[in-house]
Amino acid sequence: MQAAVLPQRHLHVHGFSQASIPQRRKCWRSQRLTVSAAAAVEASPATSSETTQDPLLLRAVRGDQVERPPVWMMRQAGRYMKVYQDLCKKHPTFRERSENADLAVEISLQPWRAFKPDGVILFSDILTPLTGMGIPFDIEAGRGPVIHEPIRTMQQVEQIRKLDAHGSVPYVAEALTRLREEVGHQSTVLGFVGAPFTLATYIVEGGSSKNYTHMKRLMFTQPEVLHAFLSKMADNIADYVRYQADAGAQAVQIFDSWASNLAPQDYDVFAGPYINQIVDSVKKTHPDLPLILYISGSGGLLERMAKCNVEVISVDGSVDMKDAIRRIGPNFAVQGNMDPGVLFGSQETIAQRVVDTVRSAQGTRHIMNLGHGVLVGTPEDSVAHFFEVGKTVNERL
Repeated sequence: MQAAVLPQRHLHVHGFSQASIPQRRKCWRSQRLTVSAAAAVEASPATSSETTQDPLLLRAVRGDQVERPPVWMMRQAGRYMKVYQDLCKKHPTFRERSENADLAVEISLQPWRAFKPDGVILFSDILTPLTGMGIPFDIEAGRGPVIHEPIRTMQQVEQIRKLDAHGSVPYVAEALTRLREEVGHQSTVLGFVGAPFTLATYIVEGGSSKNYTHMKRLMFTQPEVLHAFLSKMADNIADYVRYQADAGAQAVQIFDSWASNLAPQDYDVFAGPYINQIVDSVKKTHPDLPLILYISGSGGLLERMAKCNVEVISVDGSVDMKDAIRRIGPNFAVQGNMDPGVLFGSQETIAQRVVDTVRSAQGTRHIMNLGHGVLVGTPEDSVAHFFEVGKTVNERL
């Protein structure tokens, strides 16, 4: 699959200037070479005036000169906020909250109203599109996702439907459109999807798992079944990314949360190629859509993540940011990677860690974030301080 190769331009990033961004490495048996999405034709005065209206996060990813790194927080909408806890008393099931556009918009905007992050991410779940593929699921309190009929045979794989997002998850598009209207140019509206391998872990196991026994049995006894499954999922998820972008998402994060449970050589077979399949497909129709890739515990996979040709690599807390940037190379923006546990500390500790993280990423395009989602029980005052420091970080460096 051929992705657009854009001309290079001179880049100005926070605290750094780059000329002639080199082309990226070949990706997973693909013969194409791509360049960073920040590489584009030097903007004309008219274009410059238009793009300066873009929100900070988009400008930073693109490589424009920005006043500071943008800042948002994974799982910023959710259980640590009292306003969310109060809403849950009236709407007790996760699926009700995430599959009702009014509620999804309200929950997505709760942290926006409180902290004004530079990214507003849709309140949803990576499993949301599964019903549109003919894979029913529930999310049970205290247990998490439940797949009532795990998929483990070729016959079951063949029954997976092509995703009709318009027909099956219309509330996702409605919520994203309304979020764009609400935040305007003040913040970037973020969509997100699950990567094929991580989605497959739930679907094959029948829910959450510690050891992924069924998944690994399928990998090593019937790999052809798993490959057929993963390829179908990749096609459907690529369509789901497009659906979100068309509805208003200005960037989309791909979560391959459990891919770090693979040996690196197995990641090369069962995870990476299917992320690349999504990216290739999306870039054919939406070449300017920034894609962010996040893997929990990804310290051993950074070089492999770089081969997936996304615009932003989200670095978790398992690796030093400077080391991560050195390993993935100069062609990517980075996101992260403060330990969310720091938010249980003092305001001085939080401020120092934010400053340390930003300082470690100086010289590259950087989105300030956590290395994982904000934890349940995190004090809201600490989250507020995280954002305050992030927005004034240039005065503290």
